[in-house]
Amino acid sequence: MTNIDVNTTTLFLACSRQQFIEQSWPRLRVCVESLTDEQVWWRPNEASNSIGNLLLHLNGNVRQWLVTSFDHLQSDRNRPAEFVAKDGSSASELLEKLGATLAEAAQVLGRLTEADLLARYEIQGYSVTGLEAVYHVVDHFGMHYGQILYIAKSLTGKDLGFYSELNKTGRA
Repeated sequence: MTNIDVNTTTLFLACSRQQFIEQSWPRLRVCVESLTDEQVWWRPNEASNSIGNLLLHLNGNVRQWLVTSFDHLQSDRNRPAEFVAKDGSSASELLEKLGATLAEAAQVLGRLTEADLLARYEIQGYSVTGLEAVYHVVDHFGMHYGQILYIAKSLTGKDLGFYSELNKTGRA
């Protein structure tokens, strides 16, 4: 343990940024970049989402829950449209759009204060604290990243090697 005085707010925000922007996002990008545009929009059935839908959905969710809420902007999100799309943007366009949103989210996380995390926000019909909003986004991003990873591995039959350093000993 070091003598550095790190407060809980700073630690929570740094861990949140590290988890979904610095770890999950690059891996998600690798998953999608390994696929064709046709594979990105493939659905196993009508009750399931394509990777394209999940990318649209993640972009909408991060923008609404982090960017517009903490910047006190009006959200113009059309959540149902994220799931009904069957094609449209290419994989690279979807990644570029999500990447831009995540860059904005990183800026938001970099400037939040304890007061911001304790304040209440009305988001998507829910009254939540800022801490709940950040936690929601991190958890939500991780859940859908896992779905995207599973679909990509199912379509390609390849291990993407994200944890290859653990294969021998279980330790990095």
